[in-house]
Amino acid sequence: MTGIDINTILQLSPSPAYVVDLGRLRHNLAILDNVQQRSGAKILLALKAFSMWSVFPLVRQTLHGVCASSPWEARLGKEEFCREVHSFAAAFKESDIVELLEISNHLVFNSFDQLERFRPLWEREHGRVSIGLRVNPEHSEGHTEIYDPCAPKSRLGIPRREFEGRSLSGVEGLHFHTLCEQLFEPLERTAKVFEESFGEFLPGMKWINFGGGHHITREGYDIDGLVELIRYFKGKYGVEVYLEPGEAVAIGTGILVGEVLDVVNNGMDIAILDISATCHMPDILEMPYRPVIDGGFDPGEKAHTYRLGGASCLAGDVIGDWSFEKPLKAGVRLVFEDMAHYTMVKTTTFNGIQLPHICTYEPETGQLKVVRSFGYEDFKQRLS
Repeated sequence: MTGIDINTILQLSPSPAYVVDLGRLRHNLAILDNVQQRSGAKILLALKAFSMWSVFPLVRQTLHGVCASSPWEARLGKEEFCREVHSFAAAFKESDIVELLEISNHLVFNSFDQLERFRPLWEREHGRVSIGLRVNPEHSEGHTEIYDPCAPKSRLGIPRREFEGRSLSGVEGLHFHTLCEQLFEPLERTAKVFEESFGEFLPGMKWINFGGGHHITREGYDIDGLVELIRYFKGKYGVEVYLEPGEAVAIGTGILVGEVLDVVNNGMDIAILDISATCHMPDILEMPYRPVIDGGFDPGEKAHTYRLGGASCLAGDVIGDWSFEKPLKAGVRLVFEDMAHYTMVKTTTFNGIQLPHICTYEPETGQLKVVRSFGYEDFKQRLS
């Protein structure tokens, strides 16, 4: 992974472990800050993708706050990020609303029914909590339906037809989130459709939230185009513009260190690791996708090909097939790249499999810090 001293980290890190490189994190934040300074937008951290609160003191120097998808995420943002908290969920309980109104700056509803049902509660906080609606532009840019908020029959966002005959009294912002791991062009197309469908309501709004899924810090992203688009909406409608990426904050910052426990053969060589797809990298099975391994190649490309799998009892706990220049054996360390986002937030203790340590690496000093280790009590306390 470019810019990360993998060899040094391997010497210092326990296994299994997520290791976040603080230098790469600062690199991403600098790009995001450049967007903020040039466009006037406010960028939030999407906690659903990256909730490593030990680095919040660094992240909050640049970003304006967090977006949360539940009262617990919102509380984490309030307590540890200490800036703006923007909350949205597909639906809320009344107890959720009561709690969120205490800790949120923005509260976004997913339907007119919930907006009206809880109006007596949120109207009491008028002027302190800004109320918004999530809309569905019904313009799909997603490649994988499970991650496409605009897929047919999506439960996320209000279609334009639902606005007919509805009151927007008290509503100060509109929110759309349609992207997943995408560059600027899908946002540009989505914003055009959004404006065509919902532009008539924007003169009465105070803000627009472009949601997340923007890979702003990825090589090849059209930052100039993004800045121009934000300036356009701010200039035409006089609104504040928010973006809430998660991956763009953490992309390229972290690795997952694992170790070979055993090598068996059943039609091919199979290396069993102390990391698990289902427990530690579930998107491999859900999306699905193939992670990058430092020193790993496509099957058959190098002399030694292996299927990599976890130690859980799930038959499908398979990470994938790779080839290596040298044979694998017990004790060999492997590094999975780009493992900061949507990893720590999705881990499970299924089968009692050990959760990876959470670490930071400071390239300026060469120091690796184990921020958190997990033990038996963490597993036990999730059960009863």
